[in-house]
Amino acid sequence: MEYKRVKDEFKETDSIEDDIENLHEKKSLLGGDSSSREHSKWKIKSIVTVLLTLLTSSQAILIVWSKRAGKYEYSVTTANFSVEALKCTLSLLALTRIWRNEGVTEDNKLATSLNEIIVYPIPAALYLVKNLLQYYIFAYVSAPSYQILKNLNIISTGVLYHIMLKRKLSEIQWAAFILLCAGCTTAQLDSSSDRVLQTPFQGWMMAIVMALLSGFAGVYTEAIMKKRPSRNINVQNFWLYVFGMVFNAVAILVQDFDAVMNKGFFYGYTLITTCMILNHALSGIAVSVVMKYADNIVKVYSTSVAMLLTAVVSVFLFHFHLSLAFILGSTVVSVAVYLHSIGKIQRK
Repeated sequence: MEYKRVKDEFKETDSIEDDIENLHEKKSLLGGDSSSREHSKWKIKSIVTVLLTLLTSSQAILIVWSKRAGKYEYSVTTANFSVEALKCTLSLLALTRIWRNEGVTEDNKLATSLNEIIVYPIPAALYLVKNLLQYYIFAYVSAPSYQILKNLNIISTGVLYHIMLKRKLSEIQWAAFILLCAGCTTAQLDSSSDRVLQTPFQGWMMAIVMALLSGFAGVYTEAIMKKRPSRNINVQNFWLYVFGMVFNAVAILVQDFDAVMNKGFFYGYTLITTCMILNHALSGIAVSVVMKYADNIVKVYSTSVAMLLTAVVSVFLFHFHLSLAFILGSTVVSVAVYLHSIGKIQRK
């Protein structure tokens, strides 16, 4: 079965990565330029953290901002297709530059075996459903609430790692999951109405489904990318995005075929819509870079600061009410995300 093969290869990859890390440590001890290497690594990590924070915080804001009178005047399926097409184009451009500078090698060529390509449709299909839900959930939640609830995918990812890949979770990580649930719930408390929570039941269900889809797709994608560490990330991204385009094209045919044929592919698009598509594309590439090269602390800082930035901007753009419950809930979520990261380090 395809999943078992990926699972076994992922386990082998863990030991390979440990050997690579040990080799890097030995080289650092022998070489005299370890400090400059560390400085360069810190610089790259800082840049990735800042970019990911800005992209993450503006993602929900741009989706809500792209609405007109509470609805999307453009086709969300064509927007998703445009995101995948843009990511695929950026990956090809990056590969073209590499081919020009380094030549075509075994690790950066697009031509590959069917066994390598066949694993990409699964995460591509999962991301399709998750990305479509991302638009419709804003009928029930605000941009800041979305940023809070999105952290539920940390729980789904951790539990799926434990179930699918038999990775042990530390006691701190399990405690962080409970704290994360408490933080998400606290942030949604609504004292100004008869309802206990701001987010209705439909919003919670969509958030949970998105978290499960995101968790499964994230675990599977990381397994694919890390099973061959030397493989160029742009090649891996290219094949993932190609299947993303195929599935989104099917979604257009099923959901918006008549509208696209009558009004055109880009009907209803505005400057905000274009910025949103660009944001989604760059966010997807940034996350894949973090998955392959950076550590979990990058996601921690990005997630925590993004929640704060989204809330502050939403106060001015959408008149969001920054309640005490929301501030306390976001603080608890940030602490939970940090504890989860620390628990991961201690587990190693």
